[in-house]
Parts: sequence; C-alpha cells; structure tokens
Amino acid sequence: MPHTAVGDIKIYWESHGEGEPLLLISGVSGGTWTWEESIGAWSPHFRVIVFDNMGAGRSSMPDRAYGIAEMADYAAAVLDAAEEERAFVVGLSMGGMIAQELVLSHLGRISGLVLGCTHCGGSERIPPAPEVIQGFANNAGLSPEGIIDKNLTLLVTPVFLHSGSDSLKRYRERQLNAPLQPDYALQRQLEAIRSFDACDRLGSLQTPTLILTADCDQLVPAENGRLLAKRITGAQLKPFTNTGHLIYLERARTFHQTVMGFFQALS
Repeated sequence: MPHTAVGDIKIYWESHGEGEPLLLISGVSGGTWTWEESIGAWSPHFRVIVFDNMGAGRSSMPDRAYGIAEMADYAAAVLDAAEEERAFVVGLSMGGMIAQELVLSHLGRISGLVLGCTHCGGSERIPPAPEVIQGFANNAGLSPEGIIDKNLTLLVTPVFLHSGSDSLKRYRERQLNAPLQPDYALQRQLEAIRSFDACDRLGSLQTPTLILTADCDQLVPAENGRLLAKRITGAQLKPFTNTGHLIYLERARTFHQTVMGFFQALS
C-alpha cells in the first residue's frame, strides 16, 4: 500500500473494499492496525480508508511540535491520494479531534461524522485524573509487552480485561506486531492534544454528526461527549454503558452496527 507525501512528511495509508468512502482516524499511538476488525465489518459496505497518523506506524515521526490541524491536513491528503473528494469519517479519541479539524478546515469534504470518546479541547475539556494521564504517558523501563498491558488497564474495563476475549487477544497481538512508537513521538502527540481547541468553532458545523461516549472511559470522561453534542447543532448522542475507552473493541458489534446504520441512513 502507498504513502502520500506532504512536504517532508510521508503518511502511510491503505484502502479496503468498494463503495462510498469511509475514512477512519485513529488515536494516540494507533494506526492502520487499530482498525482491523472494523475493516472486516465495514469493507463489505464501504471503501474503508485507513492511515497511520504522523508520529506512529509507517508514517513520518519528526521530533518537533505536532498540531491537530496539521494532522487534519494529512488526513485530507490521504483522501486526495485515494482520489476521493468526499467521505464519511470516524475519529476516535485523538482521531476525533483530528476529525473535528478536518471537517472545519476542509469544508464540503465530509458527508457524515462520527466522533467517539473525544473532546473539543480548550478550557471546556474535562481531563482525566492526573494519575491516569501520567500512567498512560510514562513508558519508562517497560518492554513493548509491558506498555501494552499497562495501557490496557486504562483503556478497557476490568471485566473485559479479564474476560479472555478473543478480540482482546487479537488486539494485543496487533499492538505487539505494530511498528514501535518512539517515546518522543508519543509525547509530541500528547502535546498536540493539550494544545487543541475547537469548541468555539463547532457552532458553524452543518455536517450530520453522531457522538459516542463510554461511561467507564478513564482517558476521556463521558461528559466531554455530552458537551460536544451541545456544541454541534443537531448532533446525535449514543452512550455506551459498562464500557471503557476502546469502544470499537469492547463493544465491537454494537459499535459497528451503530456507525454503519448512521452512515447508511445518510446515503
């Protein structure tokens, strides 16, 4: 699969299936591998386009400041490389922030928007508990396996973590096989999140939007999604109960059916 270049930045992307284009934008440390099960669920119905954000996977990882708006420009460049003028978009966590900038900065290119477990930044953002973000950001002395296992305690509920789920085992294996993210690139992505603020611009958004929250989300408390829904005119809100941050993993079937139904109703 190809890279697309914007200046000195190369972004790795893939395309799966045929039909109306559906662009998936992953969160911190995530990339194309994040979406394996979603690709399986949606590619029979859509052309699913996935990519590695700057700072992760097989995309460029410069050691300099990152911006969410800059990352949104790279998402638009992926659509250009795929020769798609318009697309549906799903963005989760940091990917939801990138998706907000994408729809605000690249007018007319997004047909429908799903924002999951994310926020609009700025002073309105409700942050996680300090120990949660410190635990997520601190990988010092840990092996790749240790980083994954440490993060999973923050990303899913204890019930799911200890359920023996095959999907969780596959997720862990995909994470182990993914390109290792240098610590500086993780920190650059986290800095981009801290500087993000789209709240006061969302009132102009006319794109049909579905917002997903998870009531046990430690990284992005669910109230952030409810505030997003108030900011975006006509936005629909779908809460997931007894669910952690990784809604596409912990509630995969409901997540995939909900998103697909939303987009199909817009087609």
